[in-house]
Amino acid sequence: MFDWNDSYSVNIASIDGQHKNLFRIAEELHAAMLKGTAQASTSKILDRLVQYVGVHFAYEERLMQAAHYPAFPAHKAMHDELTKQVLQFQEDLQKGKHSLTINLLQFLKKWLVNHIEGEDQKYAPFVNAKTAA
Repeated sequence: MFDWNDSYSVNIASIDGQHKNLFRIAEELHAAMLKGTAQASTSKILDRLVQYVGVHFAYEERLMQAAHYPAFPAHKAMHDELTKQVLQFQEDLQKGKHSLTINLLQFLKKWLVNHIEGEDQKYAPFVNAKTAA
């Protein structure tokens, strides 16, 4: 369900590596769900996801700012909204909502594919141009 595909590449090795790690964490959640151990595993996986998303977004935002990416404010707003949603999933899990895993998987799949292929592809030329200069 969360297989990396080269169409997701932004051609920035560090970002691609981080994106691949996000796919691995999401696939871990999917595998736990298939095994029927999702509820027990979800909390730990979600904690890692929240931590990793924060690190990834901060790194990505530093690159965009250094490259003077003109759409940075809009992209940062998307990151802030995605972070808010992930934190809401974490809170819902702590409150014992049981449909969380399926909803989280759907959210992750949509976010990873749409955000990386759509939004992250837009800043890549700016960052790559800055790196080449």
